[in-house]
Amino acid sequence: MGGDHGPAVVVEGAVAAVREFGASVVLVGDTAAIERELQRLGTPGGVEVRHASQVVGMGESPSQALRRKRDSSLRIAAELVRDGEASAFISAGNTGAAMAVAMFVVGVLRGVDRPAIAAVLPNLQKFTVLLDVGANIDPKPWHLFQFAVMGHVYARDILGIERPRVGLLSVGEEEGKGNELTKEAYEQLKDSSLNFIGNVEGRDIYNGHCDVVVTDGFTGNVALKISESLAEMVGSMIKEELMRDLRSKVAAALAKPAFGRFKRRVDYAEMGGAPLLGIDGAAIICHGASPVKAIKNAVRVAAEWAKAGLNDHIRAALENEVARGSREEGGRG
Repeated sequence: MGGDHGPAVVVEGAVAAVREFGASVVLVGDTAAIERELQRLGTPGGVEVRHASQVVGMGESPSQALRRKRDSSLRIAAELVRDGEASAFISAGNTGAAMAVAMFVVGVLRGVDRPAIAAVLPNLQKFTVLLDVGANIDPKPWHLFQFAVMGHVYARDILGIERPRVGLLSVGEEEGKGNELTKEAYEQLKDSSLNFIGNVEGRDIYNGHCDVVVTDGFTGNVALKISESLAEMVGSMIKEELMRDLRSKVAAALAKPAFGRFKRRVDYAEMGGAPLLGIDGAAIICHGASPVKAIKNAVRVAAEWAKAGLNDHIRAALENEVARGSREEGGRG
C-alpha cells in the first residue's frame, strides 16, 4: 500500500514476478484496492490476498508504526514471515517503519547486533554491495565487522562473486587513516578470514576494485544519495546535449542500442531494492518511486535469497569468525 504509486505498481510488479519467475506472492493491504488492480491485470495462479485495515504513512515515525498500527500492511506482512507463511517481505513504503517492523516482529539473526541496509550498485565489472546505507547512523566497530560478514555472504551467494573483496570506506587507503570507528574496525577486519583489502575510498565503490564496501549508515546514506543525484544529472545532461541540434540527434539515433545497454547496466530497478541484512527472514526495501520492473525484480531477489539459504550462511560465517577470534586469543594467551 506504500510508495509513491500505491497498490497499482506494486500489484502489477508482483503479478509480473508470478508470471515471469513462477513466484508465489501474498499481497497484503486493502482487499478492495488490491482486487481492483488484479481484475485489471487478470489474476494468475500463485497470488493470494491478505487484508490489512491500516497503512503506515511515509511521514510516520517507526515507533508509531509499531505501537499504533498493529493491523498495518507492513506489520501483517512481517508476521507472515515470522510465522513461516512467507519467506520474505517487500515494501516500497516507509523505510524506517519497515526496518523497525522487521527487527521487532520478524526478529534479528543470532549473532547480529544490528541489521544493515545494503545497496547493490553497478561498477565497471559487476556490482558493489555498499552497507550500511541508512539503518545505523552511529554504529560501533564490531557492527561494521558484522556488516562486512553479511555483505561478504550476500555478494557470494546472491551476486555469485566467489571470493568477494571487502573494503572499509575511509579518507585514504593507507592503514591508520580515518576516524576512531574506522581505525578500530580496520583492526578487527584485518584479523578476520574475510578477503579484506583494507581501506578504500569513495571512487572504489564504482571502479570495480572492491565487491563489498563497509561504512556507517550516515556516510553510506550520503554516498548513496549523492550517487543517485549524480546519475540523474548526468543522464539529463547527456539527453540535453543529444537533442541540441540535428547532427546530435542523428548521432543519438545511431547510438540508441548502446544507450539502451548503458541504461540497463546502471538501472537500480534491475536489483529491485535494498536488502535488509541481519533479520531472521528476508526483506527487500524498495525505493518509494519504484516502477513495476523494480517490484518484479525485488520478488525475484527475495526468492533467490530464500532458496540460497542466505541467513544460515550468515549465521555460520559469524559463528566462524567468533570461534576464530577465540582461538587466536587462546593462542596468544
